[in-house]
Amino acid sequence: MSELSKKKCVPCVSGTPPLGGEELLRFFRELEEGWELKGEKQIVKDYRFKDFKEALIFVNDVGKIAEEEGHHPDITLSWGKVKVLFWTHKIKGLTESDFILAAKCDVAYTARIK
Repeated sequence: MSELSKKKCVPCVSGTPPLGGEELLRFFRELEEGWELKGEKQIVKDYRFKDFKEALIFVNDVGKIAEEEGHHPDITLSWGKVKVLFWTHKIKGLTESDFILAAKCDVAYTARIK
């Protein structure tokens, strides 16, 4: 489990610069396998499930976490698959909170598939 998953998301204020370079890569390396970095602007991951029902339960788990943290991913649900996409819309890039919530999604997934 990443140390990121133990942190709390912090609201982003206008004017905050997005993460970039080595700082961004440091956070990215803390995530579990399967995450994709898209042009230093977004991180995305596909989670696989045995059926639609299990995928939907995970979407609800992620929704609950997102509400608790006050930070929300884009979520796509399809049969046996959930895609989560993180980026901070306000700054059109990534913040530490994106990585925190991504790590929390991994924890929820691990708990769900056990």
